[in-house]
Amino acid sequence: MRSMACVVASCALILCALQLMDGAKGQRQCSETDYYYEYTECDSTGSRWRVAIPQNPGSCTVLPDPVRGKECTFSCKAGEFLEMSAQDCIQCASGSYSLGSGVRFDQWDSMPAGFSSLATSQENGPRGDDRLTCNSSSWVPQGNYIESNRDECTVSLIYAVHLKKQGSVSFEYQYPDNNLVVEFFIQNDQCQEMDPSADTKWLKLTNHGDWATHTVNLKSGTNILYWRTGGVLMGTKGVKPILLKNVQIEGVAYTSECFRCKPGMFSHAPGSSTCVPCPWNTYSGHGASSCTPCNTTTHYAAEGSAVCKTKPPCSKRDYFQIHTACDPEGKTQVIHKWIEPKICLEGVTGAESLPPSGKREPCPPCNPGFYNNDTATCSPCPPGSYSDGKKPCKQCLAGTEPTLGYEYKWWNILPANMKTSCFNVGNSKCDSMNGWEVAGDHIQSGAGSSDNDYLILNIHIPGFKLPTSMSSHSPAEYGRITFEYETSCSADCELYFMMDVNRKSTTVVESWERTKPRQFYTHVMTKNASVSYTWAFQRTNQPADGRRYVHDVARIYSISVTNAMDGVSSGCSACALSTEPSSSGCVPCPPGHYIDALTSQCTECPHNTYLVSHATPGPDACKPCGPASKSDKDHSLCYSDCHFTHTEGNATLTYDFSLFGSVGSLMNGPSFTSKGTKYFHHFNISLCGGQRQFAVCTDNVTDLSITDSQREKGEGGNAVKTFICQSTIIPASGRGFHTALSSQSINLADTFLGVTVENTLEGIRARPELHPPSTKKVPDINFYYRSLEATSSCESGRSAVVTLRCNPEKGIKGDLAVPSQCPAGTCDGCTFHFLWESSGACPTCTQRDYHQIEGVCKGGQQDLLFVWTEPKLCIGGVTLPEKRTLPCESMELWVRFGAGLGAFTAVLLVSLTCYFWKKNKRLEHKYCRLVMSANKECEMQGADSCAMMEGENEGDMEDEVVYTKPSLLGKLKAIASKGNGENYEHMQLNSSHSKSLVWS
Repeated sequence: MRSMACVVASCALILCALQLMDGAKGQRQCSETDYYYEYTECDSTGSRWRVAIPQNPGSCTVLPDPVRGKECTFSCKAGEFLEMSAQDCIQCASGSYSLGSGVRFDQWDSMPAGFSSLATSQENGPRGDDRLTCNSSSWVPQGNYIESNRDECTVSLIYAVHLKKQGSVSFEYQYPDNNLVVEFFIQNDQCQEMDPSADTKWLKLTNHGDWATHTVNLKSGTNILYWRTGGVLMGTKGVKPILLKNVQIEGVAYTSECFRCKPGMFSHAPGSSTCVPCPWNTYSGHGASSCTPCNTTTHYAAEGSAVCKTKPPCSKRDYFQIHTACDPEGKTQVIHKWIEPKICLEGVTGAESLPPSGKREPCPPCNPGFYNNDTATCSPCPPGSYSDGKKPCKQCLAGTEPTLGYEYKWWNILPANMKTSCFNVGNSKCDSMNGWEVAGDHIQSGAGSSDNDYLILNIHIPGFKLPTSMSSHSPAEYGRITFEYETSCSADCELYFMMDVNRKSTTVVESWERTKPRQFYTHVMTKNASVSYTWAFQRTNQPADGRRYVHDVARIYSISVTNAMDGVSSGCSACALSTEPSSSGCVPCPPGHYIDALTSQCTECPHNTYLVSHATPGPDACKPCGPASKSDKDHSLCYSDCHFTHTEGNATLTYDFSLFGSVGSLMNGPSFTSKGTKYFHHFNISLCGGQRQFAVCTDNVTDLSITDSQREKGEGGNAVKTFICQSTIIPASGRGFHTALSSQSINLADTFLGVTVENTLEGIRARPELHPPSTKKVPDINFYYRSLEATSSCESGRSAVVTLRCNPEKGIKGDLAVPSQCPAGTCDGCTFHFLWESSGACPTCTQRDYHQIEGVCKGGQQDLLFVWTEPKLCIGGVTLPEKRTLPCESMELWVRFGAGLGAFTAVLLVSLTCYFWKKNKRLEHKYCRLVMSANKECEMQGADSCAMMEGENEGDMEDEVVYTKPSLLGKLKAIASKGNGENYEHMQLNSSHSKSLVWS
């Protein structure tokens, strides 16, 4: 279909040219200046036609007839162009250049034709106006280069090109900040990504100030090039932009003309494929074949200048001071020098003069490990000897060995293993002598050529060598670098400390912005490798041309590196001696052994202790592991074996956390930055086991070339392998990236401190108030960790607390969460808190966790059942006993005996109650009759009123009753003797005095 369209287009172009010729009959004949040549589109056979196109249609007649053109794959060599009249390649004239079949973009004063910048709308933010926050973000031309946006918005630089044949694209770039994500990919005219699995999609980090080259092959046809950037800013620091320059594309259509050199560049010889910059104090315009000198008396021009600039009066910004090297008399002095090349004028109004040199003073002493034999230089001590820098070298005594390393605290000259340089952001390398300058008791940043230069100081360590006694160990620390620094700035300066391991890629270890007081910083080397440590100081990261902040300075007072393979010795340390009588040399100790100072022999560390590699040899070098932790067989670290025991009162709880698995993961969020960028925090946690079960976090942004298996093992250049680590995840959706991005991997915990139910351990406090309260009776278990890596915000390193909570409603893996008040896992940035709820966090089941239930006795048999106590707060351990059936005859006999005894007792009580009730009724009747006989006025009631019982003789009641009023004691006695037939009262019956009642 496409080939048919090309044929139709070619035919249309030819017919159009013929019609123009026919329609112009009667007009003047066209000359060579009235038309130009173009090729038609290639047809399906790979052929095309050369046709003449009038400059002004209808102004002339008789155009040349179409002729067959060169084959579609034809192109000229670099430095040549295709002359269309003869269809031959001709060399470019001086002052111009050609790539043959390519095009180069090396001038960025404005956006070149065909390039565009497009910001991706932020539609996934928490606020409705987020899509408007990136409208002003774009790539910005800066003259010699183009600079990406300085915020976290996703912005694409786009260029479309149509290639006649397979070609390539190459460009130079600076990419110093791993907080910035840079993606380069190519799409076809159908918006389909070409070769999406290529490892060339992600750019590699570069050193600060270094330019790297990136090249990608292109296919014939339409290629749309994308440079896409984005970042995640969670702090106050801004992102360092990526810089692009010298974009060159090969495989484009023929070049029918040469390109003129841009101002400040020239090409001297014909047939040039490139233009070169004019040297200092010269300039050039467009299409220059040579450069014009400036009047250096009053003017100057930087390299690659289009004009000469007037020299200003000299000021304090134009000179710097240095310490001279020691002379043969051991003297040095401070002198001032003009910054080269000199661009200022002396002797004019307002000009500063160069200050006089200082007095000659004694040179500072040599650094430890070096000596001075009355000469002007310091030399390293011979192998096996040591020196403090002030005295001659001495040999180590028997039973000791030199401690290798570097300790620089005096700066008369730059040490041999250190280098200094200066990199200009927009151009090439600036004057190396203006990088860092020695200044006696410190080394400080130089002037540079402009304020945004990177001033580089580098020290290379080929590897680390442990002391002989420790050489067979695999410690957590192979060496450490410690330096004392300060910065004094009025602008937005920044000091970077970087590390390049095995010459793979440079990563920023730590950085400090603006003014910082004098302080120390230490970085621990956890693996033995070749490493380059770099300090880079930049006065401002804004585009700058000149030196406004030359007095903003960074100073380093001392640098110390331990166990350096090529180091010198400032002292001796004890070593283990061989047991062979004829041998007096030091021998390595087995892993986990320290040197006994009394016997000079290797002694193994006690059980559950670990050996501190940088500690003084002796028993104190073995540190005990924390509660519920144990050391590995090499005594290199402590870890949890997934078992824990807690005794509370008379109950002992045992735990087995091995069911959790090797590593737990948590991705919390989403969170949003100020620009609306969505990101997640991804945590990996290893509760149990040693190094073999460490958690691994990797960056896939700058290291996509490694395989998934390598990434899981932590073999990537930016991999973090430890107990707890964290990565920042940028989802693919909403940002335009083609895959989820993992970056900013950090180590949260590389040292295991112990397990306890207490809320504090070694200064680290668990904060249960951050987690939801527990409703279970089982206590929470706290795992405590610490990181040895100090940061600018966490001087003591980071720490972490993982709280395990028994929750039978959760599965074995459970749920891992961070406090709701601290969505990033930390409230202060240094201590991280995690809550892991799981049934696997419940104690092991014992006999206390179940009880028995007795069934009903049926047919002389009874079932005995066992059930778990609810809620069940245990896992594993003992199992429920099987149901048992027992005989129950003896139990029925006692039940019958008890029932009979109860019935007999009830009958007896009823009988006694009836008996006493009847006796009481009789007494009541007699008493009533006595009262009636004594009271004349009492009207006699019926028989029932006196409670006369059936069968009683009423005549008997007519006798006269003589009643004697009894006392209270008498009444009680009468009641007590009622059952014995005794009278309750003393009465005298007198028949001669009937109806007469006498009270006594």
